[in-house]
Amino acid sequence: MTTTASTPAGADPIGSAHPLDPLSADEIRTVSSVLRRDRGVGDGWRFASIEMAEPSKAALARHASGGDAPERRALVTLLDSTRNETHKATVSLTLDAVETFEHIPHVQPNFTVDEFEECDRVLRAHPDVIAALARRGITDLDLVFMDTWTYGGPVIPDEYRGRRIGWSDTWMRKAPGANPYATPVAGLHCVIDVNSMELLRIEDAAGSGASGADVTAAGSGASGADVTAAGSGAFDQPEVMGEYVPRHIPQRIRDTFTREPLKPLEITQPEGPSFTLEGNLLRWQNWSLRVGFNHREGMTLHTVTYEDGGRTRSVAHRLSFAEMVVPYRDHCEDHYRRTAFDIGEWGLGFMTTSLELGCDCLGEIRYLDAVLHHSNGEPYTITNAICVHEEDNAVLWKHVDHDAGAEVRRMRRLTVSFHVTVANYEYLVYWRFHQDGSIECEVRATGIMVTTPLPPGVASNPHGTIVDERTYAPFHQHFLVARLDLDVDGTDNTVVVSETVVEPMGPDNPYGLSLVQRNTPLRTESEGKQDMDFASQRAWKVVNPNVTTGLGHHPAYKLVPGGALPPMFDPASPIFRRAEVIGHTVWVTPNRPDERWPAGEFVNQSERDTGLPVWTAADRSIENTDVVVWYTFGIHHITRPEDWPVMPADTISFWLKPFGFFDRNPSLDVAASDAHCAHESSAHDSTAGDPGCGCGHHGS
Repeated sequence: MTTTASTPAGADPIGSAHPLDPLSADEIRTVSSVLRRDRGVGDGWRFASIEMAEPSKAALARHASGGDAPERRALVTLLDSTRNETHKATVSLTLDAVETFEHIPHVQPNFTVDEFEECDRVLRAHPDVIAALARRGITDLDLVFMDTWTYGGPVIPDEYRGRRIGWSDTWMRKAPGANPYATPVAGLHCVIDVNSMELLRIEDAAGSGASGADVTAAGSGASGADVTAAGSGAFDQPEVMGEYVPRHIPQRIRDTFTREPLKPLEITQPEGPSFTLEGNLLRWQNWSLRVGFNHREGMTLHTVTYEDGGRTRSVAHRLSFAEMVVPYRDHCEDHYRRTAFDIGEWGLGFMTTSLELGCDCLGEIRYLDAVLHHSNGEPYTITNAICVHEEDNAVLWKHVDHDAGAEVRRMRRLTVSFHVTVANYEYLVYWRFHQDGSIECEVRATGIMVTTPLPPGVASNPHGTIVDERTYAPFHQHFLVARLDLDVDGTDNTVVVSETVVEPMGPDNPYGLSLVQRNTPLRTESEGKQDMDFASQRAWKVVNPNVTTGLGHHPAYKLVPGGALPPMFDPASPIFRRAEVIGHTVWVTPNRPDERWPAGEFVNQSERDTGLPVWTAADRSIENTDVVVWYTFGIHHITRPEDWPVMPADTISFWLKPFGFFDRNPSLDVAASDAHCAHESSAHDSTAGDPGCGCGHHGS
């Protein structure tokens, strides 16, 4: 029988939380109340973000040694929508006071879920939008969905600069509950001032084809919004099958299904899981870590340690995703603005969804809730936001000796995960901790591709793949940036680039067999800008040069890259200038508390990357100091018909593997799995049984 348990969010009174615990519901209420009381934050203001201000490593160390808990603080980003002004504040929960309150000019904070929903309601009710839909024969507004995106800075029309701008796609369900992303309304987009919720322009390519046409203001609607048009009618929409929910899939398609249902697969742990979860503190098989959560990064992992022979050894201080850039590589009217910064513009935390037993997670599950807030400053809870469970993962290690028989250990791994829905896409994030001291980070992308209809007589588009009748899905890329604050046996580390070199044939290598490993310390930020090189199997090690192991090694954790991809942008591209972080696979910087966001803190409507390219221009030392490794990886999505109408999960991952951190395989002490080993009753007799059983108790 499978059981679950969920840790309630926001239950602890203020002041009793661990210094790294996320803000509780009561703390969020206090923060918003203090700002209303002391700074007049009221009508017309939005709380774009409220998060816990994490203490410094030094403050945490003092607390761990018995010192006082660090002061509990919150970082707040506010938008005065009546003045279009962004403010940052620091609120002390300990002192019940506003410590800092600063106007940040010429920037836009993240969009909020509230604004997204308000834009949909406002646009669907607007008479000009209703008229544009009616020209296409669409009159049931309950089936229409207006999907508002942020508007990339370099492509904002000059007349709208200085405003908080969104642009919308228009989609239509074929029936209530059907997939809205199955049927785009070709060539119909709106530009909206998200502060005033004023419709500024309708871009109506009716009659001109899906790619649109050069358009100019052709008049104004009832609200004064510009209406740009290239014709009076829309081309006939192709008839597509974009449904994935069984009841909406046409019978003619369901009649082709031949797959037999699976027999039950039960995962049981009758004695409960092998991990413990006390609040946000998670322990399992020598691992210890704290699980955090915030609006922007979603799940974060803190103070990761490994118990090694009675010693608690630090591996990482903080692991998270700091940015996600998704450029659509199609310059047509429907897609040229479609470059999402899903973390900086929206926030993975705000997009996190509740997980369900048996669907998203399987087995003996423990859940953590997450507490976030609406833009009015009121908290809400995402139940079961984070899933913690163990997984069997085949063989950990094995050897069959001719005389002694087989020794096999099955691999158990601890998985900590959360799932995010960003409009049409889902991102499923799994951090996995292994018994051999390795950490794997896996991301699965699924959901529904954006598609665009083609006019009659047009058979293809060079920037995408035909996935349905007269319908193509544009090529695009998903770049994720992991922020890896490793502390390998202490805070002072050096990153080393590790490459395999082929020795030339000659007297010292007569057969051309020899390989050597070249390890080069990276000493400055300019050297820390690194790119993937398959030919040399390039990887990167975070090394502690101040510690020597019994074998004479300096302990290290090796970043084993996976999913690395080139940006494929002209450096002069205005899109690339916003996200220069994707220009390198790895960046290394000294750890600074204010350097958290690799493309800049305020990426919404940004024109330049104000993060890593700016910080690294100083070319600071990164040798034997507290460093952060920024790893860029992702998916180069050349769309397939098999990805439609819902995409099978595309999986990418990278590893952090111990390298000289241990003196031998640290999983030698993993017990054999006797209970699941098929053998006769005499199997534990060392002279009997099946040597291939794998329980580790058999002779040959």
